[in-house]
Amino acid sequence: MPLLSDWNGALAKRFGAARVRRGMEGVPRRSSFLVGEDGTVLGSWRYEDSDVSDFDELLAAAQALPR
Repeated sequence: MPLLSDWNGALAKRFGAARVRRGMEGVPRRSSFLVGEDGTVLGSWRYEDSDVSDFDELLAAAQALPR
């Protein structure tokens, strides 16, 4: 299962997860997306800046996908 880090925020903009923060535009919101092989977003989760992604929940969602 490939993982992706969006260090420059390009995908955050495409997925509608960018915002203005402290005067800077395009800052990614803390989010996780489950994306299918065809590029379809199958699930999304948004977190507060102080939150950490629930990796067990994300893994369970990925494992629940039909193979």
